[in-house]
Amino acid sequence: MNFPNVIFAFILVLGIGFFARNVGKLKRNIALGKDVDVSGNTTIRWKNMARIALGQSKMVRRPIAGILHVVVYIGFVIINIEVLEIVIDGLFGTHRIFSGIGSLYGILIGTFEILAALVFVAVIVFWFRRNVVKIRRFMSAEMKGWPKQDGNLILYFEIVLMGLFIIMNATDVEFQSLNSGNIISQFFAPLFEGYNLHFIERAAWWMHIVGILIFLNYLYYSKHLHILLAFPNTYYGSVKPKGEFNNLEAVTNEVKLMMDPTIDPFAASDDDGSTPDKFGASDVQDLNWVQLLNAYTCTECGRCTSECPANQTGKKLSPRKIMMDTRDRLVEVGANIDANKGEFIADGKQLLGDYITNEELWACTSCNACVEACPISIDPLSIILEMRRYLVMEQSAAPMELNTMMSNIENNGAPWPYNQMDRLNWKNE
Repeated sequence: MNFPNVIFAFILVLGIGFFARNVGKLKRNIALGKDVDVSGNTTIRWKNMARIALGQSKMVRRPIAGILHVVVYIGFVIINIEVLEIVIDGLFGTHRIFSGIGSLYGILIGTFEILAALVFVAVIVFWFRRNVVKIRRFMSAEMKGWPKQDGNLILYFEIVLMGLFIIMNATDVEFQSLNSGNIISQFFAPLFEGYNLHFIERAAWWMHIVGILIFLNYLYYSKHLHILLAFPNTYYGSVKPKGEFNNLEAVTNEVKLMMDPTIDPFAASDDDGSTPDKFGASDVQDLNWVQLLNAYTCTECGRCTSECPANQTGKKLSPRKIMMDTRDRLVEVGANIDANKGEFIADGKQLLGDYITNEELWACTSCNACVEACPISIDPLSIILEMRRYLVMEQSAAPMELNTMMSNIENNGAPWPYNQMDRLNWKNE
């Protein structure tokens, strides 16, 4: 290895090392959630992952954004196959080592260049929609500040990386002389005539690979973490029918005891281990790990919020904000653990109250519109229901109307304030 190869290897190891560290933090934070049974339905889960994450089936329900996203998704992934060639060249001092495969190489690079141009155009359109047209779902309160900057920063990253790829090809004299594969770059090559082409090509080459490593490590801090997590998230997504709520075993057992006439209602019941230490969730550690995976996977696209009937009628609820708040709190808890040598020290804060208000939770109609709308199988409703369960069962903090209804059910066997003996009085009127 000569000196440039050593420098390249050092940068590569450093970039991958930081990425591995971030992945470790990510796994640890997700593991803070409670265990949940995701066994079974393997075939359905694989199909969901192939159809939703790989096939982008739910993304294209909104044609303009969907098609543009598919272009960026396919283009960015396929173009980065070329990174393998860069890595080999960087480590061993070769130059376009795959060019030895003959005409196929020209077809590959030509395809990459076309995709790069399409990605470039799609990203410009995305930027225009966000910052000039100002599509409503990107203008919500939760999208101000860092979320907006993050969305734009990712677009700038992609523009620069695609631009560097084309410049690298346009200034590579050896590649241009092949007259094969330079479908797009040939039109930019004349712009660099009279300059030191070798220097520009090498500079673009180095900036391209360093930029990719920076982008890879930036993902941990960005909404674009879904690039990595969309696949496991769609695999572990719920396969139950929408609207099927989970029942607590402890509550189910208690109801069965109440309905059994042979059981003494005043006898002390034996704890069979099904009673949880805490009903529902008030902080991220009370949620299960799939819900925390959901939070990290959120793309902040806002489809859930734009479909939410409560949000459409002016209520404070935004399913996107629920996911963003859950992720922000989880990141805060992770930073607390890092600062305290692997142990979480109570910070006097929690997800409920400090991030998500009771008003937001009770605005939800439990209609599952947000779940259906999400292009990568995120379930904001499950988090809302767990937090409402905490409010009802731990704090008795349900709205007055709901408390009245539950009292009527307990006393009258129906949600209405009428004695069971008077239920049929209406027929005599």
